[in-house]
Amino acid sequence: MAGHFFSFEGIDGSGKSTQARLLADALRAEGLAVTLTREPGGSPGAEEIRRLVLEGDPDRWSPETEILLFTAARRDHLEKTIRPALARGDIVITDRFADSTRMYQGISRGELGATVDQLHDLMIGVEPDLTFLIDVDPQVGLGRAQARAGLEMRFEDMGLDLQRKMRTGFLALAAREQRFRVISGERDTVAIAADVKARALVYLAGT
Repeated sequence: MAGHFFSFEGIDGSGKSTQARLLADALRAEGLAVTLTREPGGSPGAEEIRRLVLEGDPDRWSPETEILLFTAARRDHLEKTIRPALARGDIVITDRFADSTRMYQGISRGELGATVDQLHDLMIGVEPDLTFLIDVDPQVGLGRAQARAGLEMRFEDMGLDLQRKMRTGFLALAAREQRFRVISGERDTVAIAADVKARALVYLAGT
């Protein structure tokens, strides 16, 4: 794959979607080709699955069923969007990738981490080159997420304990994986974006 693959992760309300968009804009302003995408979603088939997993009652799906649905969406996203963009030499920036499944279904809703990793290895087999973890206090993040209320509130409706478990899990994963850059998300949006851009440019300059 000729391009570069960046992901943004964080609990609900962390501001990662905003920062993913701002980084895409900043890199395009530098003259770089960027594909901005998201999960679940990012391709027509995956967007259909997005509605199934993000809307409706919190108990709509078991964690095991969710793992299968998210993996199916990710496979379609990889085939239809990510791989073609990387082959063109683009920088692909995705708002969430496999690390979210590791947290939401693998740790936070049951001890299913091994199942998530097995499916990932079998069906996806790709990790981002660089992952930005936008870190915020769970109470702050959940408050932000609830304030923007919409149809896609299924995971937010699972409550603060889930957000706390996910933050702990994300930070533990970041401590183990060199591809992570942990960014404090409780600052001014412009300051966070400048931090993210600087770290992205350092990475690109070294590749």
